[in-house]
Amino acid sequence: STVVAGLIAAYLGYTWDDIIESIVGKLSKTMPAILILIIVGFLIGTWMIGGTIPMMVYYGIKVISPKYLIITSFWVTAFVSVATGTSWGSAGTIGVALMGVASGIGAPLPVVAGAVVSGAYFGDKLSPLSDSTNLAPIAAGTTLYEHIGSMLYTSIPSFIIASIVYFVVGLKIDVGTVATPEKVTTILSTLEELFSFNILIILPVVIVLAGSIMKKPTIPVMLFASIIAMFNAVFFQHFTLQQAFTSALSGFDTEMLLQIGYDPANLIGDLNVLLNRGGMESMLGVTLLAFCAYGFAGTISVTGSLDIVLSKFMKSVHSIGGLITTTLIATFITVIVTSNGQLSLLIPGEMFRKTYLERKIHPKVLSRTLEDGATVIEPLVPWTAAGAYMAATLGVATLEYLPWAVFNYLGLVFAIIYGFTNTFIPKLSEDDEVYQEYLREISEEA
Repeated sequence: STVVAGLIAAYLGYTWDDIIESIVGKLSKTMPAILILIIVGFLIGTWMIGGTIPMMVYYGIKVISPKYLIITSFWVTAFVSVATGTSWGSAGTIGVALMGVASGIGAPLPVVAGAVVSGAYFGDKLSPLSDSTNLAPIAAGTTLYEHIGSMLYTSIPSFIIASIVYFVVGLKIDVGTVATPEKVTTILSTLEELFSFNILIILPVVIVLAGSIMKKPTIPVMLFASIIAMFNAVFFQHFTLQQAFTSALSGFDTEMLLQIGYDPANLIGDLNVLLNRGGMESMLGVTLLAFCAYGFAGTISVTGSLDIVLSKFMKSVHSIGGLITTTLIATFITVIVTSNGQLSLLIPGEMFRKTYLERKIHPKVLSRTLEDGATVIEPLVPWTAAGAYMAATLGVATLEYLPWAVFNYLGLVFAIIYGFTNTFIPKLSEDDEVYQEYLREISEEA
């Protein structure tokens, strides 16, 4: 697509220098956010080897209650997903364990699967460790923590309503006495054997949360939390400093467990999925995708192609509600066509960014809308990678759990309501740095 756009630009008389200058301009504005994305990989690797993520997973699993299985499935998966930043990892570990409990007590599997998917994507939507949570503000032109704060306005009401639905439905299930599934017991005992848990292990999480609340610079806060996690890895988990750095760069590898006298061959597959992750290198695929997407965006912006496409979208849009609805539709169409949630954040984000700024709507509203229309919708489409993965992992067809993935589609509802009632739609003033940057950008283009 980028090559075709470049050929069209050349046909219209634009030079290679014009094209590359536009691409570099797009990338230069997103580099701070891309750096955060890479640092997230560093942080996940250190939190894994330091025991922070295993500790959160361990205590998350401990609270599973068969009596309140459905709402517990939602809450625990949400907790683990926020802690790990991965919907797939959460569904593949705690989600699989919960489905085992559901089978044991005869609970309706589509309902439990819907609750697991809802919980998994609550974290994928809000966790600062999630790639989508980092990509959305890159696409919209806002900051990570501004984006997360904005997401709360659609996510919290959706979370509450979903919890009520799961609680009420759960009360109708007749739960007998059921033993804890063997897989759950194995995961708990293995984590307890592999890692030493104490109050200091959770300190990196406290540092990141405090930094977010105090609005401190993101990268230094994450690096500081990672250093504490590396300290924990060496002094409490008894890994070497070299292994801690390796985990930060390339991700945690269960082969490292040999250092503490444990044979990784004894691990069950689900724990391998959970533990073998993190590292800066794990973010290179997402980073490369961002570079390619902005190479495409920079090329088509030279010819004004985006403006032409957007003008077709915007002909009948006269209100904020209409703009947000149009953004959601465009994002949803991109998910269906590309089957890729990440591209579905980047392409519509680039399309609508200037329109939101032109109407003095804060870009964090756009980033929130992108996630409401892409990240949480992707697992509800059967032919996307996310939809296929969730169906295969949980053993329930996508269209069967779709009606019960309540959290995933409620965000759309609240986004549209806020748009048409002009509620929780922060505006930019003439003096806002973001708006001034927009004015300079259009001045340069003119």
